[in-house]
Amino acid sequence: MASETGRVTIERDVVFGTGGGRELRCNVYRPPERRAGAPSVLLVHGGGWASGDRSQLHGYGILLGRLGYVCVASEYRLTGEATWPAQIHDVKAAIRWMRANAAELGIDPEKVCISGNSAGGHLSLVAAGTPGLPVFEGDGGHAGVSTRVAASIAFYAPAAEIASGTPLAPVVQALMGEHASADALRDVSPLAHVSAAFPPTLLMHGNKDELVPQQASIRMYRALDEAAVPVELHMFADAPHGFDAAPDLGRQCASIMALFLDRYVVNPRPVQLPATATV
Repeated sequence: MASETGRVTIERDVVFGTGGGRELRCNVYRPPERRAGAPSVLLVHGGGWASGDRSQLHGYGILLGRLGYVCVASEYRLTGEATWPAQIHDVKAAIRWMRANAAELGIDPEKVCISGNSAGGHLSLVAAGTPGLPVFEGDGGHAGVSTRVAASIAFYAPAAEIASGTPLAPVVQALMGEHASADALRDVSPLAHVSAAFPPTLLMHGNKDELVPQQASIRMYRALDEAAVPVELHMFADAPHGFDAAPDLGRQCASIMALFLDRYVVNPRPVQLPATATV
């Protein structure tokens, strides 16, 4: 266990489940001041489902950890190892592990949130919209534990539906396999799982994203808003894919995340204007 600036501590290589016959691991970020019942965030990395690792979101583990959140940065099987739905099964395994080990982690099992970037944002949204997804493997003995999350956050997430009969992008073909059914292609889209039961959701995107069009987050925002789900969309001017890797923008995003989670999870409340407010 290592100590970081601001006294956030990190426990690395913690086993949270199994997938494909191997152990799945995560890093746990604990706030400077330990207390029972803390809110928590599962951090899911990006990389086109084909690359990346749990160290990518280290910055958010530190920034949110300093604000009192227990953060868990988890891995999942990449497309070189397994195709869909292995990736969402592994994310679900991490959620179940967090809930089942809430006392040891010092978290409130009803205040487990999820946040992901790019492909991880896609997984965050699918996880948020499918709390009843069946367990196949990787549950770590926690098959009866809920995978419901209190809120979801997605950065520049691929959320668009895949039209039946259209050629698949190479990264999507690697994820879904060459012979994915129309039902599978529909269900892999977060839009397919939008309902009034979807948890409060925060979306962030750059309007100069060269990999995932900004329309992906705009469509997700509109679908959630039409379903009466509390949803925010923050569009960053002149920002490319992965814009929050810039330290100043990353800090701004962490502040936006913290305010959103405080409003909807930690201290739920409506927007209240001062009695003397004018416009």
